[in-house]
Amino acid sequence: MSGRKIVLAMTIAIICLGLTWLVSCKKKEQPAPPPKAPTMEEMHKHAEEMKKTATATAEEAKKTAETMAASVEQTVCPVTEQKIDKNIFVEYKGKKVYFCCADCKAVFEKEPEKYIAKLPQFAK
Repeated sequence: MSGRKIVLAMTIAIICLGLTWLVSCKKKEQPAPPPKAPTMEEMHKHAEEMKKTATATAEEAKKTAETMAASVEQTVCPVTEQKIDKNIFVEYKGKKVYFCCADCKAVFEKEPEKYIAKLPQFAK
């Protein structure tokens, strides 16, 4: 072989080796870093947000319960089951109990627990 052919063969061999090396030498991707642990300040802020959400939810539940309780209205006397007179009532355990007449009010006041089950405002 002549010197030129040898140089040409070696040049081709070097080029092939260089191309092989370039193809196989892809840059390896670095793994994603682990997530950063939250700071105490971030944890406190998150806790406060959760507390506000819980408080708002509890307040909404209370308003709903109050609205439902208000919508349950007593329409009959617990003693005689006659139509009530809104002017004749007694307050019992923080709630108004209405009667059809003053006599029924007096009967109720003697034994209120006997009539509680008939009253929607005391329903559980």
